Amino acid sequence: MPSNYALVHEWLTPKATGGSELVVREILNHIDADLYALIDFESTNPDSYLYQKTIGTTFLQHFPGARQGVQKYLPLLPLAIEQLDLRQYEVILSSSHAVAKGLLTTPDQLHICYCHSPMRYAWDLTFDYLKASRIGRGVPGWFVRMLLHQLRQWDVVSANRVDYFIANSQHTRRRIWRCYHRHAEVIYPPVQVDKFPLVEEKEEFYLTVSRLVSYKQVSLIVNAFNQNQKPLVIIGTGPEMGKIRSIAKSNIQIMGWQPDEVVKQYMGKAKAFVYAACEDFGIALVEAQASGTPVIAYGVGGAAETVRDLRYSPPHTGTGILFSEQTEAALIEAVELFEAHRHQFDPEYARSHAVQFDASCFARNYLEYVDKCKQKQQKFPFSGSFAMLSQNNGCNSIRKKA
Repeated sequence: MPSNYALVHEWLTPKATGGSELVVREILNHIDADLYALIDFESTNPDSYLYQKTIGTTFLQHFPGARQGVQKYLPLLPLAIEQLDLRQYEVILSSSHAVAKGLLTTPDQLHICYCHSPMRYAWDLTFDYLKASRIGRGVPGWFVRMLLHQLRQWDVVSANRVDYFIANSQHTRRRIWRCYHRHAEVIYPPVQVDKFPLVEEKEEFYLTVSRLVSYKQVSLIVNAFNQNQKPLVIIGTGPEMGKIRSIAKSNIQIMGWQPDEVVKQYMGKAKAFVYAACEDFGIALVEAQASGTPVIAYGVGGAAETVRDLRYSPPHTGTGILFSEQTEAALIEAVELFEAHRHQFDPEYARSHAVQFDASCFARNYLEYVDKCKQKQQKFPFSGSFAMLSQNNGCNSIRKKA
């Protein structure tokens, strides 16, 4: 593809290594784009694929503690992203889970946003963040609520700066519609299926791999396994590490952060992979299936799209068990159901099921969609966000395609 592209992501730090960063990496593998972010501490990291790459940043780059993350400067994020001057580019590609989609563009530019999630702390997780934060209470809490209200307003307004939305799942697609009243094309994020070898011989332990933050619900998993006394291995680190260590009983092994090779080894050998969070997609769930490992997951969000419940699938085509309530009792019951239906699980089928989410599928679908948007933009200059504004202006066919 020609190199008149800019790719904008939220932040690039050694601690930002989730699914959204994998999307950025895959896009750069196929599109010659200049990269921008609120902050960048990856281009100076010799172990990063972005080492010595020129990356445009904002004034937040020089703020105290920016390397550890700019979420502490939440009120300034919209202002910062709007300071990026990208008028020299024809096509803007954004990878957004907070404010990246909110950059300013001209009428002649094409802006395609790959949306991992509408801003979680301003929408779905507002009350969770308020409850978990010390500043969510009392008088400071009212100021935080006002800030979040203003963020929601900015978030809706900035959504109209996007010509075409891509969602990372049907779940996110529905959230985009609910928050922004914008349609989105679903393109599942890239999973490095080939990096997770199929392992058919399993050991007698359950596994979860996750950042230890409140919404990941790792403490729920720990409490459930405290009760059923089955062996559980936890890989990951985060702010809740102290809490997890304090409540875990002797049947639970907490390994903290581990390199990729160790994660692959445990992912392949685990009896089942356990997950209790509501994820927009959930790459780790697909990685487990690629390893031939069944998944026991909270059946809301992306898990409902990537995991086939053993109980309701044709013989040997199920890839796990989904539970419907985010409670310890529901997870304990799901583990028992998995034990009862385990004989129906086929590791080879689980891997073949995971292949549909492989990085090559993402690249093909993403590049095709970008080309389609470019062609549509050339033919119908107002076929993106402007067409969404009218139900009766003769643009209905364009509106449905977008």
